[in-house]
Amino acid sequence: MRSGEVNRKTAETEIRLSINLDGSGRSSVSTGVGFLDHMLTLFAAHGRFDLEVSAEGDTWVDDHHTVEDVGIALGEAFVQALGDKKGICRYGHMILPMDETLVLAAVDFSGRASCNLNLGLTARKVGTFDTDLVEEFWVAFVRNCPCGLHIRKLAGINTHHIIEGAFKSAGRSMRRAVAIDDAFAGEIPSTKGVL
Repeated sequence: MRSGEVNRKTAETEIRLSINLDGSGRSSVSTGVGFLDHMLTLFAAHGRFDLEVSAEGDTWVDDHHTVEDVGIALGEAFVQALGDKKGICRYGHMILPMDETLVLAAVDFSGRASCNLNLGLTARKVGTFDTDLVEEFWVAFVRNCPCGLHIRKLAGINTHHIIEGAFKSAGRSMRRAVAIDDAFAGEIPSTKGVL
């Protein structure tokens, strides 16, 4: 079982997170940030990852610290779960339609951090959620699970749909990338011999 578990405590947040990359998409998510809970539940379901997240943060200030720190913890847990990356497909991509929205996500678990988001969000808020935090979340993930991650809006107007499409397509892309490729069983999928 490829799994990771992170307990992270700072002066601003306390987070307990676990993930199983070979799961069935079950999740239990409680961060104190309702929209983030919704997005992580979708991410887990579409990635077929079993995900448990419990977070307490200084949301009376705003949601920034909680969202960023959950991204950090998720990245750290992915690193644990991937181990030496032997046999993984390494690359994954998905173009996901959601109503009027079309979002592309592509990932390379290369060991090199590069986060490239182009979502063109026009609304500053979805409910009480600050939409700037979508980028903060994914940047935090990539810094702590070094990978090349691209998420791009190809079409879309509704900000909720665009963000939801981003999390769903990222989940499906990562599901493909972490899957074991029988052609590379026991091998590192790189001519360098290391990722």
